Amino acid sequence: MKSGKSYSFILQENKESRLTFLGAKEDDLEMNWIEGSKPWGTTICPDGIKTAVKREILPNGHLQERFCFQNVSEFPVFFKKTDVGIYTTFNDDYSQADACMTQRCHTHIFCGGEASNVMALRMGGQAPHLGLMVTAGNIGSYSVERDEYALSNDRGDFILHPVLEPLKPGETAEIVWELFWFENRGDFERQLIGEGKIPVLKTRQCTYFPGENIVFDVFYGAHVESDDISVSLNERRVAFQSDWDGMVTRIHCGQKADYEGEIRVCVRVGVKELNAVFYVSPELRSLVRSRCRFIAEKQQYHGDISALDGAYLIYDNEEKALYYSHLDDHNGGRERIGMGALMALWLQKEEDPCLRESLSQYVTYVYRELYDEETGTVYNDISHNLDWHRKYNYPWAAVLQIEMYHLTKETRYLEHAFRTMKRYYLEGGDRFYAIGLPVSELAALLSENHMDVQCEYLKTSFFRHADFILERGTSYPLHEVNFEQSIVAPGISCLLQAYQLSGEERYLDEAKRQLRLLYQFNGQQPDYHQFENSIRHWDGYWFGKYRMFGDTYPHYWSVLTGVDFIQYEQATGDHTFRETARASLRGCLNLFAADGSASCTMVFPQTVNGKKGKYYDPWANDQDWALYYALKYESVILEGCL
Repeated sequence: MKSGKSYSFILQENKESRLTFLGAKEDDLEMNWIEGSKPWGTTICPDGIKTAVKREILPNGHLQERFCFQNVSEFPVFFKKTDVGIYTTFNDDYSQADACMTQRCHTHIFCGGEASNVMALRMGGQAPHLGLMVTAGNIGSYSVERDEYALSNDRGDFILHPVLEPLKPGETAEIVWELFWFENRGDFERQLIGEGKIPVLKTRQCTYFPGENIVFDVFYGAHVESDDISVSLNERRVAFQSDWDGMVTRIHCGQKADYEGEIRVCVRVGVKELNAVFYVSPELRSLVRSRCRFIAEKQQYHGDISALDGAYLIYDNEEKALYYSHLDDHNGGRERIGMGALMALWLQKEEDPCLRESLSQYVTYVYRELYDEETGTVYNDISHNLDWHRKYNYPWAAVLQIEMYHLTKETRYLEHAFRTMKRYYLEGGDRFYAIGLPVSELAALLSENHMDVQCEYLKTSFFRHADFILERGTSYPLHEVNFEQSIVAPGISCLLQAYQLSGEERYLDEAKRQLRLLYQFNGQQPDYHQFENSIRHWDGYWFGKYRMFGDTYPHYWSVLTGVDFIQYEQATGDHTFRETARASLRGCLNLFAADGSASCTMVFPQTVNGKKGKYYDPWANDQDWALYYALKYESVILEGCL
C-alpha cells in the first residue's frame, strides 16, 4: 500500500551524525521539518551508556534510523522512564499564520509501545506530510523542552523515551524507526498498515458512557493466526474476532462498558504489542448535576469580602480551598463565567431550588461587579476593573445572558445580551476572533421577541465582522497566541453563522476551506486524552496552579472544533463530521470527576523542561465551558457507539 506520489528525502547532518535539515526534494515549499534548539537525533543517556545512530534509505523510499544503546560500563545499568531520550525536533511552533501554513507542522505523537508512531501534518494542509513508525523497540512516553521566553508560541522540542530493559556490561539495545512521506491521513494509515511492521488501532471513539459498547479494530499488514493474537482490557483477556483478506489481518473487538474510569487496552499481534487507553465517563446528566452542586457548595464565595460575594471562583482540589487573585486568569471574571452559563443551562433541564438560589447570587454578583447594563461593558474583574479591556469577555457574558433568558423568560436578559454584543462591536470586535460568539441564536431570539431594531443592528455589525474574516482568509491576525486552534475555530463559527443568517454561499465556501485547516490540529491517537482533542500547549501555565507549559491533552477549548462541526451540520444538513464532533465533545469529559470536582487541564508530556508532567492540574478554574457545550449539544454527544 504505497502513496500515490513518490517523494525523496533531502538530509543534512552535522559532524556528530545528527540531522540539521530534513525535507522532501519534491516539496515546492522547501520546508525543513526538523528545526529545534538541538539537532534531530541528539540522545539523552545515563552514565555508562554509549550511543550510535545509523541512517539509510530503504528500498521502499523510507528513511530508517537505527539507534544503538550499549552498556560500556562494568556494571548493569537500569533505566527510569526518562533516563533515555531521543530528540525528534518536528518543526512545531507558531510565528505568524502565513508562515505556519507552509513552514510548520502539527505533530501528533502516539506512544503506544511497539506500535508508536507520529503523524506530522503541515499546518496549511499541503502535501507532503511526514510520518514516523517504530519498527523495533518500544516508545513509552515523550517529553518536551520549551523556550519559555516564547511563552505560548513555541510547542518545544520533543523527546521520545524508549523503554529499555536493564543492560548487562557490553550488552546493547536498539530502537529503530522509519520516516516516510504521505499525502493525507488515509495515506498515512495505509502506509502504517501496509508495511506489516506495526499494528494500527482504529476506533470511532475513545470516551464512552456506562452501558455503551467499547468497539475497535486492529489492522496488521501480515497474516497472523488467531492463536497468536490476544486482546486485554485492564489486564483481563476478552473475546475478539479476526480474519485475513489476503493483505491485512483484521481484529475486531466489542465489549460493554460496565464500569467507569480508565481502560487500558493491550493487543498482542504475533510478536508485536499495541497499547491504547480508553475512558468510561459518568453518565452526562449525572456528571453535570454533580458538577453544578460542587460549584454551588464549594466554588461560590460567601465571606467578608463584599466585592466577591456570590462569585464563582477557582477551587484548589489539593488544599480544599477557594482561590482568587487579580492576576487575569485567576480572577473573578473572564473564562470563569462558564460556571454561570453551565448552571443556567442545567437548570433548564432539571429544577433545583438550591442551585437556583446559587445562580441568582452569582448573577447578582456579575451585574454588580463585572457588567454595566446601561453601556453593555463587560469588565475584566471585580469593582468594574478594566486593566485589560478584553474582547473575549463579551460573548461569554452574552451566552450567560441568553441562558438566563431561556431559564427565566425575562426579556431584559435579551436586551442585555444585545447591549453586550453592541458594545463588543463598538470596541472593535469586528476585527477580532472571539470565542463563543452567539450571534445567530441571539438574532433569532431578538426576532422572535419583536426586537427588530436591535436584531438588524446586530446583524449589520455581524456581517461586517464576517466580511473581515472572509477577506483575511487564512492570514489570521495575531491574538493572545500567534496562531492556534481557538483562532481558526471562532473564525469558522462566524462564517457559518453568517451563512445561516444570510444564505450567501461565499461564507459557506470559506468556512469549508478553513474547516480543513482546523482539523489539522486534531489527531486520532487511541488515547482518550488525545483522541480528537486539538493540540494546545500553554493553558496549564496561564490557568493552572503549577504554571506549567506543555501539551495539554485535554484542554477544554478543544471542544470548539466539535462545536464548529455541529454548526456546519446545522447550516448544511451534512452529517459528515458528526462522529468527529461527538468524539471532540466527549474528549474533555475526563476533566470532570463523578463527585463534581474538576481540573482546568491535563499536562500530558512525561516531563516539561525537566519537571514532572502527566498530571491533572489541581485547580478547577475555567474548564466548565467544555461541560456547557457537551450539555448544549446533548443529542449529539449521547448518540452511542454501536
